[in-house]
Amino acid sequence: MANAPVQRMSQLLAKTLRDDPADAEVLSHKLLVRAGYVRRTAAGIWSWLPLGKKVLANVERIVREEMDAVGAQEVLLPAILPREPYEATGRWEEYGPELFRLQDRRGGDYLLGPTHEEIFTLLVKDQASSYKDLPVILYQIQNKYRDEARPRAGILRGREFLMKDSYSFDTEDEGLAKSYALHREAYQKIFARLGLDYRICAATAGAMGGSKSEEFLAPAEAGEDTFADCPNCDFAANTEAITYELKPVDGSDVPAAEDIPTPDTPTIETLAASLGVPASATLKNLLVKVDGEIVAVGVPGDREVDMDKVEAHFAPAAVELVTETDFAARPDLVRGYVGPRGLEKVTYIADPRVAPGTSWITGANKAGTHTKNVVVGRDFEVGEYVDVVVVQEGDPCPKCGTGLVLDRAIEIGHIFQLGRKYADALKLDVLGQNGKPVRVTMGSYGIGVSRAVAALAEQSADDKGLCWPAEVAPADVHVVAAGKALQTELALDISQKLAAAGVRVLVDDRPGVSPGVKFTDSELIGVPQILVAGRRAADGVVELKDRRTGEREELTVEEAVARLTA
Repeated sequence: MANAPVQRMSQLLAKTLRDDPADAEVLSHKLLVRAGYVRRTAAGIWSWLPLGKKVLANVERIVREEMDAVGAQEVLLPAILPREPYEATGRWEEYGPELFRLQDRRGGDYLLGPTHEEIFTLLVKDQASSYKDLPVILYQIQNKYRDEARPRAGILRGREFLMKDSYSFDTEDEGLAKSYALHREAYQKIFARLGLDYRICAATAGAMGGSKSEEFLAPAEAGEDTFADCPNCDFAANTEAITYELKPVDGSDVPAAEDIPTPDTPTIETLAASLGVPASATLKNLLVKVDGEIVAVGVPGDREVDMDKVEAHFAPAAVELVTETDFAARPDLVRGYVGPRGLEKVTYIADPRVAPGTSWITGANKAGTHTKNVVVGRDFEVGEYVDVVVVQEGDPCPKCGTGLVLDRAIEIGHIFQLGRKYADALKLDVLGQNGKPVRVTMGSYGIGVSRAVAALAEQSADDKGLCWPAEVAPADVHVVAAGKALQTELALDISQKLAAAGVRVLVDDRPGVSPGVKFTDSELIGVPQILVAGRRAADGVVELKDRRTGEREELTVEEAVARLTA
């Protein structure tokens, strides 16, 4: 085995901190800064210091090895990209303000790549002319850019981030399914090797487009995604992707709709209290504007509208709540008393829970008045059904009916069956076996490499600091010289012996630093094994400590070297 380098902390560019950064909100942000892994350069922009770069490189290595194992070919495309391909697919506008746009000195429009579907499509269009050139899987590991409105949580939500993005190109849908399955399996191996706890969840395609989509989510308190897990079956999904079947009921025995006076009841809470009914018996009608046109969204009164779902449904159109000005311009829309009966020039969509035949108490479009016994399909029609409610703990599993369990998670990977969206826009064809053009079908697959570092920190840290899995740690063993000349000499000697056997060593040989500070830093930095040259150094005895379990054992130098090189 080749010699591994010894990293001496007396020469290391890394300053540990005792206190959390003032702007740090989540655990990974606090610890990665305190342990000297990263430093903030600007809002959402981070510099990786030597220890952090080693961890990042280890994650890259694992990703690269598993991608190569499925036959993917690595390339490197530019980060500054021309406007035209993104305009052809519509994403120049669809991405909105999150897209970094810039101009060169001649006024040409460019962008900083958030993802590279268009550019990979053009690359294959240039290189592949026949079905014999496909299938092919290409990937890169490269910085991406998104102009986040509120960059936060350290490297979890930055404006510049490192990502592995890969793309598959096939001539048939069956080939796309196979490429998708290859990535799904590769991702499982990658995240297992990284030591991440994760769930594979059904997801929405969003601005990426396409059909089937799944996310790989790492449960963590700092996560920005909410996913639902069924304790009884294998169902798991991002809450934004959960859909329910429309189940009409028989409402033929419901009496005729009847207006009832309900003064001073402009909210669901005041209405339910006034009538002595549960909020679930009422119909909430939220008004939004979609590219300026008013749309009513109907949901049961005890549920909240998930605006992310509404925006996703109408994307790329702009969605916003109606304002006082909008109500003033439409006197037929009475704030607090809007109902679906008799609405004019308003599109009405509803959640599947507002099913045909169900009966509701809802606004009468008159101040101080509501209507009871309003039956869907008899008294008003729903223009379109869309799952738009915020999913709650205990909602029935769409697959088996068991109450769902909700948890927060960090998105660490996402895979898409894009189909022909980008191939259609950019006219990616190859000659088929019959000599006629065949439109290529695509898949897109991403892993947040820098985000995986943060996810690992979130999941593996304890109250003392970071605690890296062995395969991604910046070193295999952290040797601590807990004393003066004798201990330092022994620490450096054992470090060289370990390095000669291929063990990656970080040795704390800093002069003038107390043993207590060194011990604290060794736990903060989080290398899996800590080897201390301390009070029994004169006897050639050291202490080996497991960072995760805290177990300690005294060994001779020879025993320690044998243990750590086994």
